[in-house]
Amino acid sequence: LAAETTCDQKLDTASYWAPLLVTANGDVVSAARMVAYYRAGPGVDPERVIAPPAGLQVVAGRADATTDDPQPPTVVSWSCGDGAARQVHPPDCRGIGDLRLNVVFPDCWDGLNVVPLPIGRHLVYSAAGECPASHPVYITQVTLAFDHPAVDPGGLALSSGSIFGGHADFWNAWDQHKLERETRKCINRNLACRLAGARAP
Repeated sequence: LAAETTCDQKLDTASYWAPLLVTANGDVVSAARMVAYYRAGPGVDPERVIAPPAGLQVVAGRADATTDDPQPPTVVSWSCGDGAARQVHPPDCRGIGDLRLNVVFPDCWDGLNVVPLPIGRHLVYSAAGECPASHPVYITQVTLAFDHPAVDPGGLALSSGSIFGGHADFWNAWDQHKLERETRKCINRNLACRLAGARAP
């Protein structure tokens, strides 16, 4: 909370992380920027949404996903910049734009726990705009977009393993009053406000 931030929004001192991208010959491709999007989940009534609780820690995606057991593109996907096409494998974006890793976080909270549980989950995804009774609190859905320079997609991997194992971490250490105020002002009113800006690696 007392640390410096590289976010454009200086009251966003949250922690965002994803594994590094690695080429077939072992070169690391660092993300040029990261953008955090905060919005209501698909089909969720924005008036029901509250800000993520202070201190919330969550991982989205699965590091152990493989080509035979891929993740749904609604959770982890690759795209060329902010293009609408979402793919489970990195596309060739050379001459088009940045190579973007998209990771979508769950938006239904159990209302009790802010750190991952030993058994079960403290957060799950809404379905058809509804949260289950076990996780009844609708929170802002965070989507992280990591933009990398476009490279040959052949043989790409992540520093954590397979290219299919995209995942990311979010630790809510925002100035909580600011985050709650922006949630009421923007998300609850279904307005597209700039909540969290770009972050340098």
